[in-house]
Amino acid sequence: MDTQNVTILREGFLVKRGHLVHNWKARWFVLTPDKLIYYKYEGGKRDSCQRGKIMMKDCVVTCPFLEYDNRPLVFRLQTRNGVDHFLEACSREKRDEWAADITAAVDKLGGEEGSGRRTPDVSQPHNINLSKVLESMYDLHSGINMSNHVEQGRTYSNCFSGSAVVDWLVFMQLVVTRAEAVTLASALLEEGFLRTVGLRSVEALRTAGPGEQFTDDSTALYSFSDTLKKRGSVKAQTSLSAVELSGDVIKRGYLLKQGHRRKNWKIRLFVLRSPPSFLHYYDPAKDDVSPVGGFALRGSLVSSLDDNGVPSGVKGNVQGNLFKVITQSDRHYFIQAPSHQDKMEWIDAIRENT
Repeated sequence: MDTQNVTILREGFLVKRGHLVHNWKARWFVLTPDKLIYYKYEGGKRDSCQRGKIMMKDCVVTCPFLEYDNRPLVFRLQTRNGVDHFLEACSREKRDEWAADITAAVDKLGGEEGSGRRTPDVSQPHNINLSKVLESMYDLHSGINMSNHVEQGRTYSNCFSGSAVVDWLVFMQLVVTRAEAVTLASALLEEGFLRTVGLRSVEALRTAGPGEQFTDDSTALYSFSDTLKKRGSVKAQTSLSAVELSGDVIKRGYLLKQGHRRKNWKIRLFVLRSPPSFLHYYDPAKDDVSPVGGFALRGSLVSSLDDNGVPSGVKGNVQGNLFKVITQSDRHYFIQAPSHQDKMEWIDAIRENT
């Protein structure tokens, strides 16, 4: 399908789960007023032929969708025929933006009332039995996922982020909005069912107003009270990269990276953290826990490359929006962004942290 003459509401990379073989692959998605089209994107080039399309009429969006361990950024799109499509974004912000735009497109098509977003039939947070919430939250199979987190070089085991708690409360239909989830989580914290872990959540608790002790933040860590029996504990691991992964996430997104040996182009999820300033990249077909590569930004040089012609050292299909990072150890990274604006934002972010 030629999208040049079609109104495009949104486009970009998402990771999609396959229907027959349940593997995850990055695809380029284009949202139009009545359908979501996706394309294969390999070697720095988007296929001219679409790989599939999802009709928006009477679709239902479930966001967040938390039934995949280590994939908290998934949302589900269910068609009017009951077919489920599972899509993963590069950040909570992007996930929620995609879900909101798809929901708006569905609603504009005049589907059934509330078809674009599944609205749970729940009571207000102050009428919820906190003990029941805790019991559900602590359930080994359907409860919140506990894992290891690194903050300022220190590894904390068996904990979860504030945003993960909010996601889980919304997904389990215990609340309708994220604001209600924060109120409910604050009540759990106040009752001693949850506890703060690390410095960020402690600082948020110290400065919060009434009913806002809990923070919807992916860097604020929490855990269950020490009085609860351990549930499927995660063994703490000492990571050699604990320090370089300890900074705040400054920027993250999907970019194309040229391999150093085969010189082929692959989609990678890039995450820039600081301080200390490091740029890591992950295989989007796997999880975003273990990077497949990365480097320190201190002393690095970043530059935009001309879209006219193929620069020295670059091979394969180059669609433009190319830039280069040279590390302090003189290793060269060639990277393509989805758009000129994305390229300049990444260049600015890298320069500010070199």
